[in-house]
Amino acid sequence: MPDVYATIAQADEAMQERLAEVLELRAADPQQRAMLEDYTADLPLPDGAEVVEVGSGTGAVSRFLATLSGVAHVTGVDPSPLFVKRANELAGDAAVDFTVGDGRELAFADASFDAVVFHTSLCHMPDCERALAEAFRILRPGGRLAVFDGDYATITLATDARDPLQSCAAAVLEMLVHDPWLMRRIAPLLAQAGFEAGRVRGHAYTAVTGTDYFLALVDRGADALVTSGTVGSEAGAALKHEARMRVAEGTFFGHIAYVSAQARRP
Repeated sequence: MPDVYATIAQADEAMQERLAEVLELRAADPQQRAMLEDYTADLPLPDGAEVVEVGSGTGAVSRFLATLSGVAHVTGVDPSPLFVKRANELAGDAAVDFTVGDGRELAFADASFDAVVFHTSLCHMPDCERALAEAFRILRPGGRLAVFDGDYATITLATDARDPLQSCAAAVLEMLVHDPWLMRRIAPLLAQAGFEAGRVRGHAYTAVTGTDYFLALVDRGADALVTSGTVGSEAGAALKHEARMRVAEGTFFGHIAYVSAQARRP
């Protein structure tokens, strides 16, 4: 099953609504917020900075970026009109706006931004090299790039080699991530795009008591297994129940490694 985010504008409305809920759920997770705050602290910005977030979803990260010191305005770009509509509704009085667009063909003038951010979006883009080339084009000389994404090949829900919950992790990975290995190649990809590479580092997202976000991943994976015919509906329900039982018993374990990369346009 292909990555639904890679063709999100063509997904049915019910699917987009469910994913919009997941995006806001993830943004509210304390560990996810801490990682966002951590890597953006490395992002030097001039006063009055114009920032663009590529693949902005429902706008949670753009709303945060607008609070950073020096930022005058944030523009979010996403291919889903539904996500963009939701993002504009949630923006409130923040110095942000959102527009429909493809990160591989941005409708912005050359050298028009001080920073470009890809937050868990680059891994969903086929031909992501085009998106990095576009980021280079729209950045002013000295402009900064930040990429944050999962090293999704590490995602696990298993506590031993035969743990059935790992099947949910594998199913959701196939459904939601175009390139789970992307961040292992990010340094040479940035260099090929013409950037001066900066700091690349890892961030761990681990839960032993369970989180709403991990349970949402279990549910999406179990549903995908049922839809594909890999398991029956009773087995899918049993997987969801197993995850919640582990949370209640204090035996749940979920883990995803993330990687952030900073770069500069010469």
